Amino acid sequence: MEFLRNFPLFTIVLSLLCSVISSIINAKWAKRLYAVMGLLVTVMTACVFIYTQYLDAPFVYQMGHFPAPWGNEISIGPLEAAIAVIFCIILYLSVFGGYHKLKEDIRESKRNLYFVLINLVQVSLLALLYTNDVFTAYVFIEISTLASCGLLMIRQIGRTTAAATRYMIFSLLGSGLFLIGIIMLYNITGHLLIPNIKETVALVAFNGQYRVPLTVCIALITLGLAIKSGCFPFHFWMPDTYGYATPSSSAILSGLISKGYILVLIKFIYRVIGLDIFMSTGINNILFLFGILGMILGSMSAIKENNINRMIAFSSAAQIGYIYMGIGLGTVDGTLAAIFHILTHALTKPLLFLAASRLEAASGNSKRFSDLTGAGHRNRLAGFAFTVGALSMIGIPGLMGFISKLLFATSSMVVPSKLVLTMAALAISTLLNTLYFFRTIIRIYTPAPDSPYAGEKVHLKQQGLFALSASGFILINLFCGLQSQPVVDLLTRGLNLFH
Repeated sequence: MEFLRNFPLFTIVLSLLCSVISSIINAKWAKRLYAVMGLLVTVMTACVFIYTQYLDAPFVYQMGHFPAPWGNEISIGPLEAAIAVIFCIILYLSVFGGYHKLKEDIRESKRNLYFVLINLVQVSLLALLYTNDVFTAYVFIEISTLASCGLLMIRQIGRTTAAATRYMIFSLLGSGLFLIGIIMLYNITGHLLIPNIKETVALVAFNGQYRVPLTVCIALITLGLAIKSGCFPFHFWMPDTYGYATPSSSAILSGLISKGYILVLIKFIYRVIGLDIFMSTGINNILFLFGILGMILGSMSAIKENNINRMIAFSSAAQIGYIYMGIGLGTVDGTLAAIFHILTHALTKPLLFLAASRLEAASGNSKRFSDLTGAGHRNRLAGFAFTVGALSMIGIPGLMGFISKLLFATSSMVVPSKLVLTMAALAISTLLNTLYFFRTIIRIYTPAPDSPYAGEKVHLKQQGLFALSASGFILINLFCGLQSQPVVDLLTRGLNLFH
């Protein structure tokens, strides 16, 4: 069993190696390499997850067996291991669920480069979950940013280039603020290793030293990660970024990349600074307010859209608002609700983007709602998959979205000062979600005998990879919605060990 302690490092190195190899082989072999190695990495992360269930504390792995500052460390507990498994599954399903459009959107000569970027995304997500060093987190945040821009630009149309430029500007601003915050934190504590920083920060706060510099440091790091993850009012890059990329890229960027940054923020709050010290700055109240504004204004923007991909993108901005509202409650229960919703959003938004791409393909490749009329009849699988994803986002019982909203509501009850505002925001946002998602469902199932695409029928046997991907997303969503208590218990245990 001790050998399993090496698996987190092996998965990172293996993904990095696959990225290098994919750059020198053709697209067919790059796809096969990721199909095999991506599955292997997922199995290895699952083994680590099983291993952590028998531990009473996260285990620490020293690179080369040298202690910091000469060596580097990774720390893995039940929470990190569980999220790593889910992220690997989502990445795998997203890539192959949208592979039909990859062949259309990306020239074959550059398709192998797409798998270079996919492997880099996997490397960065795993490293951000596992790292026990704040500067290493910054390095892999930058790798994630570069890979994300590549996923956008590889389609090579004018809109994706403009979207990648805007995304890069916002990302560099967020990364810069994060780096300045780390530098200030290092000046205050003299450490980069997370446990050492937390110990020193606790001592500094107890003695009343560096109060203002520490608050500025926390604010810069929080702001940097909020910008990168699309928290209101920094969400305006989302519609173009998610709306015009190839479907697999939209699924990965919306479902995984932004969630990686939020998880780094949660790690920063609990494992670097400490929840009590973070609460004393009052920054959580700002996150709470921005989260609620994002929930409502993001949904209002989605209602105005006539483009299904941009509608889903604005919906993502609203769902990010839910997560920040939970973090802003400033309690362990609120953070638990936020983490559950991270998983809900990560599993649902890729399903929506992939299903939307199939509905578009059955409607002359048009994203306009007027052309999507009846698309659910032309492609029944895509219509069903989109409906399940939409109902989950609305919060229908039996699906993950309902459990998320229930957790947010119950966690707000222990914070009387924020109870009314949280409940009102949940009610208004749910109503708005219902409006634009039900409008879309009604649209795709409204018969359109006069449509030029009315005679087109897409059969299940024509959608092999998408069918497997959609089935995977739907089954996981249903399992977590119907058997939510074991999942919540697992996340609770992981979060308790996390800090």
